[in-house]
Amino acid sequence: MSNHDNALDNALRAAALGYAVAPTTINKTPAIPSPHEKGHSCRGECGQPGHGVYDATTNAADVRRLFALAPKAVGYLIACRGRLVGLDIDRKNGVDGCATLDQLAREHGFEIPQTTTICTPSGGFHLWLTVPEGVTVPNSVGRLGPGIDIRGTGGYVIGPGSTGRAGEYTFHPKVGYVDPQPVPEQLLKLMLPPAPVVRPQRRSVPAPDTAGRALDGLVNVVLSSPQGTRNDRLFWAAAKAWAHVRDGHLAASEVEGALVSAATQIGLSEAEARRTVASAGRGTEVPA
Repeated sequence: MSNHDNALDNALRAAALGYAVAPTTINKTPAIPSPHEKGHSCRGECGQPGHGVYDATTNAADVRRLFALAPKAVGYLIACRGRLVGLDIDRKNGVDGCATLDQLAREHGFEIPQTTTICTPSGGFHLWLTVPEGVTVPNSVGRLGPGIDIRGTGGYVIGPGSTGRAGEYTFHPKVGYVDPQPVPEQLLKLMLPPAPVVRPQRRSVPAPDTAGRALDGLVNVVLSSPQGTRNDRLFWAAAKAWAHVRDGHLAASEVEGALVSAATQIGLSEAEARRTVASAGRGTEVPA
């Protein structure tokens, strides 16, 4: 059986269990190219395939159709939507995410549940967990600590039976498939971003409605950034936005959240985007 057919068979099994899936390449990226030019904000509303995680489906006929459009696909993604989140635990380049997670468990008093665990080719693991209904966990890199990434709402994990450049993703031999277990309460608190700081507005400088519209415009500047200018445009937009923060027209958390979200949509990592936005607030350039 070819890697393509093996991935399709495993994707169909996952879809039958209620997981939304879509084909991926050997680089673990969505296998169907986008029908739009770069910088678009469509999430599949156009009805065409090629929207990455937003193509993911539980319908078997649609899964087969997506794989037929991606003859070079050798894996599949599982969308983190609804209550499903994933912990991507890396063990490479001198970083041990397992040790990080164990330390967090000791320090914050929670136990890591025996849940669906996928062994990655690099020696790490993907843990499938569930959050309470209505809770949104953002994607993040290193928020919990070295070697741990969070695949939250809008993100995805690679499904078992997929092939990457380093090898195959498989169920943990001692666990197999079990229903994903709830995230321990203390761990969930660490996965969520801190609550925004509520700052009293200056009475002498009321926050005009134009500040909100200005932020929307700056977000659009970031979203429309051509390749090669994304970081520069983000820095420029952030510098303008921080001026509104200093005038008391906008909250710092609102500016950071909106611009970082826009930057990750056009391909910048969350860590890189946060560095650039923070640097603009200090008035310093970010090295390329």
